[in-house]
Amino acid sequence: MSSDAEEVRVEIKGLLLDPTSNQPIVILRDGSSRLLLPIWIGIFEANAIALRLEGVETPRPMTHDLLHQVLERLGAGVEKVVVSDLREGTFFARIHLRSGQGALVLDARPSDAIALAVRVEAPIFVLRSVLEQAKAEELAAEPSDEEKLKKWLENIGPEDLGKYTM
Repeated sequence: MSSDAEEVRVEIKGLLLDPTSNQPIVILRDGSSRLLLPIWIGIFEANAIALRLEGVETPRPMTHDLLHQVLERLGAGVEKVVVSDLREGTFFARIHLRSGQGALVLDARPSDAIALAVRVEAPIFVLRSVLEQAKAEELAAEPSDEEKLKKWLENIGPEDLGKYTM
């Protein structure tokens, strides 16, 4: 496997609103806590991610809950989701499924893939080449992880990273 195809495991560090556009941003962070990748997403997907992260149960299944139920009933499971490409300012993702019939990979928006991943507790990855292309912010060593993130978020601006969409 080439280094371009290397998958870097990430976690959701948080959700926030872009102060200039009021569009939600999901912040992904690698396991070493050194790289931060912001992805601008839609309000409905941000809501779906936030509800699950906060453990809020909805009275009726949301779209991502329904997809989870369908996969489960069909005997399929989500192995992982991968943010796999960045073209013309738009991120792309793949959902890797497994079932009795074998493996299947589906194209998805990163926001939908992440919303599903948090529901099924599947790992989230970003290809190293995508991190490099997006110029994921590398944090310098500072006193604490939370302080590093806070400082970075306070100073982030669209002109610094560009505006990436789902």
